[in-house]
Amino acid sequence: MTEPIRIANCSGFYGDRLSAAVEMVEDGPIDVLTGDWLAELTMLILARTQAKRPGGGYARTFVAQMEQVMGTCLDRGIKVVSNAGGLDPAGCAEAVAEVAAKLGLAPMIAYVSGDNLQPRLGELLEAGVELAHFETGEPIGDVSRFITANAYLGCWGIVDALNRGADIVITGRVTDAAVVCGPAAWHHGWARHSWDSLAGAVVAGHVVECGAQATGGNYSFFTEVPGMTRVGFPWAEIASDGSCVIGKHDGTGGEVSIGTVTSQLLYEIGSPAYLGPDVSARFDTIHLEQVSTDRVRITGTKGEPPPRTLKVAMNEVGGFRQDLAVALTGLDVEAKAKLVEDAFWAACPYGPEDYESITTRLVRTDKPDPATNEEAVALWRITLKDPDERKVGRAVANAVTEIALATIPGLFGVGGGPSGGSAYGVFRPALVPAELVPQSVVILGGKRTVVDSVAPMAEVHVVGDEGPAGIAPTGPTVSAPIGRVVGTRSGDKGGHANLGVFARSDQAWAWLDEFLTTDTLRHLLPEVAPLLIDRYRLPALRSLNFVIHDLLQEGVAASTRQDAQAKSLGEWLRSRVVDIPTVLLERA
Repeated sequence: MTEPIRIANCSGFYGDRLSAAVEMVEDGPIDVLTGDWLAELTMLILARTQAKRPGGGYARTFVAQMEQVMGTCLDRGIKVVSNAGGLDPAGCAEAVAEVAAKLGLAPMIAYVSGDNLQPRLGELLEAGVELAHFETGEPIGDVSRFITANAYLGCWGIVDALNRGADIVITGRVTDAAVVCGPAAWHHGWARHSWDSLAGAVVAGHVVECGAQATGGNYSFFTEVPGMTRVGFPWAEIASDGSCVIGKHDGTGGEVSIGTVTSQLLYEIGSPAYLGPDVSARFDTIHLEQVSTDRVRITGTKGEPPPRTLKVAMNEVGGFRQDLAVALTGLDVEAKAKLVEDAFWAACPYGPEDYESITTRLVRTDKPDPATNEEAVALWRITLKDPDERKVGRAVANAVTEIALATIPGLFGVGGGPSGGSAYGVFRPALVPAELVPQSVVILGGKRTVVDSVAPMAEVHVVGDEGPAGIAPTGPTVSAPIGRVVGTRSGDKGGHANLGVFARSDQAWAWLDEFLTTDTLRHLLPEVAPLLIDRYRLPALRSLNFVIHDLLQEGVAASTRQDAQAKSLGEWLRSRVVDIPTVLLERA
């Protein structure tokens, strides 16, 4: 039996708190420092940056953090594992090596690549790999239009690098949990068929991957959490059987509770079988226990063999867009919106039929009898998309300016003055056989090794835990926001959105499970009513998860929603008023 390994997170996204690495290292103890810099949108951003500036394909903030903590990590034997390599893990590794040389340090630096399939798309098609859209079945078409195509790799390249003595491991596109699962598998010496242990580490990685979201950030019940002005980042202490304790450094803000951990477990998931390249972790077998202040133990996680394919995230430039907004103030809002729209098209050099896509919305943010000017304002919004940049350029924005003095009273624009259109990306998921995507592991100044991405064959079938058998309360009800008794966490999954809803008692769970059907959700959130919705039960977590198909259209970069990543979808649901049993409100 090996001792548990404490793996700390210092980044939940590209742009997270720069000082977090120092905080996690200096306030320790920790064994491994990790961070997640990549999202599907980030890969598109890095591609655009790389096109404008050679060497811009990786997260430069990670290099800055390494300059701050590298010496301490080497002194204390702290390993570093990061996916900050993005589209250029080799370039990121070289940049870290330059920093090390400047500091007079000599760490062993490794990088893991093989995920970048963009140069191989033609070759894969010729080999018979269809790369069709894995949800719609749409053929891939002309591959030259894709600016990124990256397979989600697993943890075994990281394990190989650590086995060869690497102090710092930099990857391209691996799964978010792989940067945690890899060090755990290396430390404990797990086999590739250690399904339950691997699944436990994937769950631990999923909890800490988004940084402070596990310690009170983005938490529905944030008013109950102390120190929210500056919360600490989380760590996972993973045991040899894959169970773990989630915690944070003592004296830091925020909290680690069953609520914060449950909330993060629900983030950006689909069915209870959480598919990955190393293992399919069954989220319906997870058990949580508050063992002490800011310490939550996760046990019971079962694993199944992963699919024989890897997910491939591809991005293409979809065209150009222009987003315009006009304020409508006071009375006759709907009449004002109609006049603005009619006058806009009269002034626009193009007609509605000339555009590939048009989305208009009347956003009623105004209030009756408004006490302030801002409370009197509604918005008319229009988004125009087209492959021709000229159609969404300055001339279109000027059409709004032209009607400023000639249409409705009180007109003013929102979001700045006239400008040209901007390029937007379209996300496309596909699948590729795992045996065609080996991982390449390079030690700087040393040898390259190749690690197979194929998991061993096995037949394992797990039955989910039915969790607490609470009885839904009866008796009197009160109309109140549903968020008084449930929490939520929502986010993007390509063009879909996920909405996790959790209760904090067995009785509240029994009511939630009975009350919140897909039909009820459609009623409460009219925007999702026409869309396909999957409903999944996670009784052991007292939770439901809804996957709302196509809410984000062609992905985050192309979405015309005000909240393009569906981050606030759950809080919208919590604000809706429903009939809630009085006993639940009293206990809440």
